[in-house]
Amino acid sequence: MARTTGTPPQASHPPLAQAVEGLPSAELTADGLAVFASGVTRAFDGREVLRGLDISIAPDEFVALLGRSGTGKSTLLRILGGLDPDYGGDVLVPQRRAVVFQEPRLIPWQRVLANVALGLRPGPDGRSALRQQGIDALAEVGLAGHARAWPVTLSGGEAQRVALARALVREPQLMLLDEPFGALDALTRTRMHALLQDLCARHQPAVLLVTHDVDEAILLADRALVLVDGKITLDLPVSLGRPRDRGHPGFIALRSRLLAELGVTEPSGAPAPVGRLLAGPAG
Repeated sequence: MARTTGTPPQASHPPLAQAVEGLPSAELTADGLAVFASGVTRAFDGREVLRGLDISIAPDEFVALLGRSGTGKSTLLRILGGLDPDYGGDVLVPQRRAVVFQEPRLIPWQRVLANVALGLRPGPDGRSALRQQGIDALAEVGLAGHARAWPVTLSGGEAQRVALARALVREPQLMLLDEPFGALDALTRTRMHALLQDLCARHQPAVLLVTHDVDEAILLADRALVLVDGKITLDLPVSLGRPRDRGHPGFIALRSRLLAELGVTEPSGAPAPVGRLLAGPAG
């Protein structure tokens, strides 16, 4: 686990173990958590974005984080991913983490397989084993025949599948997803939801999904969190069976509760275009 010491954990959460090389992940937290963060703060040019935020995620738990644009969702994700060190508070996360962004962020002058294996070092079995890991990851996302393709030849959905393969090949204990399907059309997005659920069932990482889409949060997550003014104001279990039906009364009730917390009023008739309602000025 990786840890930054700041504000000590509250008494209700015993201190978590320091990182120890080679320990199984189950032995790395006192509470059996995959993620523990307490009193997290972050400011930009004097404007406080995160204000003493607390969050915990269990192993194999899928958590969705909702909030309007500029509320600090991506800031929190970057902190947990080790991409933003300038924060206050106490954070403990697994060493093996992977981040998937809204843009696939593929290197255009590298073929697909090289993009999947980007940054990985060959193990004791050498480069051939590393290559096979990449091919296996591509097969898992349905792109077994695309290893030698160039990124420019891929559709948006295919490119995002490569980004997922690049995350999975690292066997992460924690996957951080920053609106990974926001740029996809509705049909491709639905297919990606099913793929992500299948991959998570097989690999069992802890997952934090940042999204503007309330329906997406309910479809995928075990818990939905709402971030308002730099703090978690609602932590709502999603106790629905899978697959989930948007027309189910329980689904509709959860949607209404989350939208109310976000300050969104649904128009009468069809469900609100949630992503557009929550989107606002970038920040």
